[in-house]
This record gives sequence, C-alpha cells and structure tokens, in this order.
Amino acid sequence: MKRNPVIPYILIFVFGIGLTFLLSFKGLGDMKEVAKDKNGGKGAEKTETVASKPEDIYKQTCIGCHGDQYQGVVGPSLKGIGSKISKDEIIHIITKGKGNMPPNLVPQEQAEAMAEWVSKIK
Repeated sequence: MKRNPVIPYILIFVFGIGLTFLLSFKGLGDMKEVAKDKNGGKGAEKTETVASKPEDIYKQTCIGCHGDQYQGVVGPSLKGIGSKISKDEIIHIITKGKGNMPPNLVPQEQAEAMAEWVSKIK
C-alpha cells in the first residue's frame, strides 16, 4: 500500500481554514466586550476637557510652536508682543490665523482672555 503524500497537506489546510472561521465567529461574539474595555470599562463616550485658563490653553495648543518659554520655535516669539501689536490684532490672529498659524486653536469665547494674557508676556 502506497500512501498519498498530499493527504497531510490537505488535512492541515482544512484544519487551518476551520480554525480561522471558528476564531472569527468567536471574535464577533466578543466584539461588544472588547469595545467596552477600550472605553475604560464604561459604555460612555470619551469626553474631552476644555482648558479654561489662558496658561492651560497655551500648554495644550501653543507650546509646540511658540516654545515653553515663549521664545518661538516654529512660530514667532511671544515675548513683548503686546508692545508691537494691539490686543485686537492678537485676537484676530488667534481666531483667524496668520501665516503658518492655523485658525481656531483657541475657542472663540476664550480668545479675548487669551489675547489679554499674551499681550502681557514679557
């Protein structure tokens, strides 16, 4: 009796396909549980906290371009900017953007407080 050398390969192929389907259905069944784990065990959506102080806004959105000591990195230095341009111009730049600075990095309702704070940087 001669054995067919292809039979073990066919058995492994069929076993692999069957295992793939089995694990796929198992994953579909666990999909909701995995989604809950990604949300910290809660079904609630992720919420983002909004900074309220100009210093916190600066740390979240501005520090990458203007530097940790307002010295300017990609963006210009903010030291003494209040003596160069008016507060209204600062508000305009914060809300509308200028040059490489994108608009709307600071919420509209906090733009005036941010401009006041930026104009006082020495």
